[in-house]
Amino acid sequence: MSLRSQLLKGILEGCILSIIAKEDVYGYELSLKLQQFGLEDVSEGSIYPILLRLQKGGLIEGEMRDSPAGPKRKYYRLTKHGEEALQEFVREWERIKEPVEHILHRGNEG
Repeated sequence: MSLRSQLLKGILEGCILSIIAKEDVYGYELSLKLQQFGLEDVSEGSIYPILLRLQKGGLIEGEMRDSPAGPKRKYYRLTKHGEEALQEFVREWERIKEPVEHILHRGNEG
């Protein structure tokens, strides 16, 4: 597993929760949105296990809806628990991001 993959694994759930918080999405659409944000190496196949884990954890819920083309699609939305988990992820991300950026960009200063 590449270093990028290892780093992504830890933050992908938070990214997915954030996208779903903004609008209900289905799996393939979620994959496209991640790619649009620059995460081209996140495969659709890696997203579905995360969606299943988030659903089992009560952070998201799915609903089958008609599709304008083809079979029904399962759209995901955040639950109240998912909103709380996203807020916690953002808090923890901010706590980690700043010191890491400081170390990487300022080195041993300070």
